[in-house]
Amino acid sequence: MTFPAHRPRRLRRTEALRGLVRETRISTAGLVYPMFACPGSKVRTEVSSMPGIFQQSPDQIVEECREVAGLGIPAVILFGLPEKKDETGSEAASPKGAVQLSIQAIRKAKVDLLVLTDVCLCEYTSHGHCGVIKDGEVLNDPSLALLAEAALSHARAGADIVAPSDMMDGRVAAIRRKLDENKFQDIAILSYAAKYCSAFYGPFREAAQSAPQFGDRRSYQMDPANAREALREVALDLEEGADIIMVKPALPYLDVIARVRDRFDVPVAAYNVSAEFSMVKAAAQKGWIDEQRIVLEIITSIQRAGASVILTYHAKDVARWLK
Repeated sequence: MTFPAHRPRRLRRTEALRGLVRETRISTAGLVYPMFACPGSKVRTEVSSMPGIFQQSPDQIVEECREVAGLGIPAVILFGLPEKKDETGSEAASPKGAVQLSIQAIRKAKVDLLVLTDVCLCEYTSHGHCGVIKDGEVLNDPSLALLAEAALSHARAGADIVAPSDMMDGRVAAIRRKLDENKFQDIAILSYAAKYCSAFYGPFREAAQSAPQFGDRRSYQMDPANAREALREVALDLEEGADIIMVKPALPYLDVIARVRDRFDVPVAAYNVSAEFSMVKAAAQKGWIDEQRIVLEIITSIQRAGASVILTYHAKDVARWLK
């Protein structure tokens, strides 16, 4: 039998050959590790639905940040839990908030990490929504000033990048203007530009204590059925001054990541969110899957789709496995 001259299997025979021609090479360089900062001291409470992930006071945040830096992970993103919640999420902008104190503690300890901060109100509001509420509706424009003040408080505390996740229209412009007016023009904005109204956020809402007390977030987060709309959202955020844009969640929206990567010549991030993490952990604990192979394949798929920055709770495990 005459066989075609082309034999793709020639380059698959050994790991050395496969490695030589590998198109997507994962490393720790683009990983960001999410952390949950809470008030107090010596607090370290595991999130029941996210094995190995903790709500931690600033002193404990610093200790884990030392571990993260030691593993070669370049960045963390901080989410905050308040002492108390109110209708407008006022503690989001407090200089004594858990996020702000954690940033200061990281800086004081001279831990060599980029510090990103989530900018939103849902963790801080008594109603659990991402903006100001009136007559049961989330008001867009009055929410912008509150978000901008929260971002400014993070910059003052020493954040490198602020990351608005609320999906209010115009929030990137409001934050950019507030930062620039206060001489923080060098602080970058990573925008949750295409954040979908997803069922994959469940475990996060336990970790951040941010579940809405009524209704849902469909009036401001994106409809999972829409992909072209994501390109419009990204374009608007870039016009307003975003430096990095993000698609969230990652795995159900790999096609969106790819479309964004093809259309825009800017850094693209993706968030490998809580349920994506927890499903893997649960199946691994049952012995149903090979956790290491599954996680590395997931991270490869997100990067292959076009994300050069990946927020993932698997970051520490990935760093250990890559070593």
